[in-house]
Amino acid sequence: MGRFIVIEGLDGSGKTTQGKLLAERLRGEGKKVRELSFPCYGEKSATLVEMYLSGELGASPSDTNGYAASMLYAADRYISYATDWKKDILDPDCIVLATRYTTANAYHQLSKRPREEWDSFLTWLYDFEFTKIGLPRPDCVVLLSMNQRISSENVKGRSEKTGQKMDIHEKDTEYLLRCAEAAIFAAEADGWKVIQCAPEGTLLPAEIINDRIREIIEL
Repeated sequence: MGRFIVIEGLDGSGKTTQGKLLAERLRGEGKKVRELSFPCYGEKSATLVEMYLSGELGASPSDTNGYAASMLYAADRYISYATDWKKDILDPDCIVLATRYTTANAYHQLSKRPREEWDSFLTWLYDFEFTKIGLPRPDCVVLLSMNQRISSENVKGRSEKTGQKMDIHEKDTEYLLRCAEAAIFAAEADGWKVIQCAPEGTLLPAEIINDRIREIIEL
């Protein structure tokens, strides 16, 4: 088995940027890297997730409960794993680097449950994906943590610049605030590495954040 690293964070936290920088850096060190990004937008496996995020199942994230939404995302991951990247995770020389994974459900869907159910939801989620359907468990999860206001501003700016419509998660500020709280809980519960990307209220340069990621992934 190769090493499996996941980069997590709220929408607008810079996951895609950091994933690409880290992949380039590791390749520059002579390492073999396979990059993944979930959901697999544009692929058949992500059809149900795209229906959910576009609002076809309800205009609010809470219209689809955390267990149902988790299964939509899990199906996308399982299909892509079975048809594509299973060979990479089995390659002992390969580093599989993903932005978002099961661990995204651990805060996006956790946030929909009452606080007293958070522990039991995480137990269900990890058992369902890692034991019941057999998806690989990450070796290291890095959470890019920042003030939700900053991440929301980043999402809005990206939408205005590219014309890309915001999904039902990105439009719902209160939902994202709950996700931010749930992410810290999930990180502490499962031993994720947490990087404060805007410790003084101002976003750190991408290169500095990437330096910190490289330091903590232990390769």
